[in-house]
Amino acid sequence: MSLKSVNDVLTILKAKAVIQEPPVNALLRDWHEIVGDVLALQTRPLSIQRHLLRVATSSAAWAQNLTFERQSLLIKVNQRLAIPVVNIHFSTAGWHISPIREKKPELASQTQHPSYLGESINIISAIATDVSEVGLDKTTTRKKAFDAWASAVKVRSHKLPLCPQCQCPTPPGELQRWDVCALCAAKRF
Repeated sequence: MSLKSVNDVLTILKAKAVIQEPPVNALLRDWHEIVGDVLALQTRPLSIQRHLLRVATSSAAWAQNLTFERQSLLIKVNQRLAIPVVNIHFSTAGWHISPIREKKPELASQTQHPSYLGESINIISAIATDVSEVGLDKTTTRKKAFDAWASAVKVRSHKLPLCPQCQCPTPPGELQRWDVCALCAAKRF
């Protein structure tokens, strides 16, 4: 048996530590498979210290319910880990500070809205910038702004199909979705 310096031993230990994946990372990777999709959305493993697995839950009710399921979860977790876990603690602590977040649902884009009119809305903003002239009194500016807006709405709505119920110009998306304009659809609901 050869004697090695402390530096050599530390180098070997560091190399082994780099090669081994931390047990929490292995749990994070396999958490959906271990607990299932429903529980995976409501829970998150935080740490393993002294053979104790700490799991964050989204609510105290989940923490209490999972405490009763602790033994079956211990069996599933220990099948995946090299180092056995003796106990699991469930708590809401750490739920909001955990680095892993579920994906937020993507918001629908503006173009997917049934009332979206496309580029015709830019006509109003272009006219509104023309009206902002300096040196006019407030009454004249208000009247010009209203007239510009009214003419822009007329131009925009001139090309729109009419609602079969109220005969108002209606965006095509509203007619496709509800067969009437949004106001008539709201009255119906």
